[in-house]
Amino acid sequence: MQTVELIATATFGLESVVADEVKNLGYTDMTVENGKVTFRADLAAIAKANLWLRTADRVRIKIGEFKATTFDELFEQTKALPWSDWIPVDGAFPVEGKSVKSTLFSVSDCQAIVKKAIVESLKRTYKTDWFEESGPLYKVEVALLKDIVTLTIDSSGSGLHKRGYREHIGAAPLKETMAAALILLSRWKPDRVFMDPFCGSGTLPIEAALIGHNIAPGMNREFASENWPIIPRQIWRDARAETHDLADYDRELEIIGTDIDDEMLKVARRNAGEAGVEDSIHFQRLDMRDMSSKRKYGYLICNPPYGERLLDKREIVKLYQDMGKAFGKLDTWSYYVLTSDEEFEKHFGREASKKRKLYNGNIKVDYYQFFGPRPPRPKTETIVTLDQA
Repeated sequence: MQTVELIATATFGLESVVADEVKNLGYTDMTVENGKVTFRADLAAIAKANLWLRTADRVRIKIGEFKATTFDELFEQTKALPWSDWIPVDGAFPVEGKSVKSTLFSVSDCQAIVKKAIVESLKRTYKTDWFEESGPLYKVEVALLKDIVTLTIDSSGSGLHKRGYREHIGAAPLKETMAAALILLSRWKPDRVFMDPFCGSGTLPIEAALIGHNIAPGMNREFASENWPIIPRQIWRDARAETHDLADYDRELEIIGTDIDDEMLKVARRNAGEAGVEDSIHFQRLDMRDMSSKRKYGYLICNPPYGERLLDKREIVKLYQDMGKAFGKLDTWSYYVLTSDEEFEKHFGREASKKRKLYNGNIKVDYYQFFGPRPPRPKTETIVTLDQA
């Protein structure tokens, strides 16, 4: 089967998480760089990666990479690439672009030149001077970084954070991909209780349920590459069938989402229903300050309000102080908090075990991780034989 080079794009700080996911899918020939994980695989990986990657933003096919400091170099080297291997005669191929620290800094000019070069390349194969672009979508990206040009085709269509379940969102939504990353970074296991005391529209609890049941995040949505002639239909049929075979719908989960806003809880329940995990999550109206649990060794993961998002500074400080007191009651739990407040630990009243720098949209944030004690190992019976006696 044809080998391709794929790029799983990643939010800054999540590259290693995406790389772990790629590796878990069975693809080990990879390179990890800022904002992306590049790996070699077969055509089936296009379907598999789109369906299963929880934390990547998109899956792109790498068509070529070269150095260019003039528009002539950009045109000629783009034209020389095998575009007709991917784009059929009726394919729609809009071009988008970006340029960082490159001689060719005009993105609009680079887009126009790449578009013209692809047209000239396709003319040689299809022997026509006009392309209607009425067929499947092949969105091309020209990305320039320090004069290195990378040309890709987007196989995903809508970003991978669009799982298809979140028709309703709150005032400051957390992307599904980021929510999944926070859970994977915590090393939460489905046999432990999971709680989000600021659940809003339910993204964190829903992503936890999808992970707990091993439900592929892309199971209920479509992808641009499903309509590409180069990928046999059977590849997509087999990949989708596998998502159903591997899902563990019967696994018992204890996932709790609480919030003080009744309307948001209604939204969360509808979203959980759309995701097919409403029976696995208990949503409840509850002030964070009043939370408690008889369960030990649970995981509390949350994305509370922070100044850039919803509340003013005084409210934020009081909230974080109250969080420190409330979370402290769950002294055998591990808790994980995403916030942009650099003084969070001071207000919370405890130093984090670990801190990770991330970006929530365009906001620089830290993921504060407070590790609870390890649960005791289950006792094993000692069997005494007659010889030992």
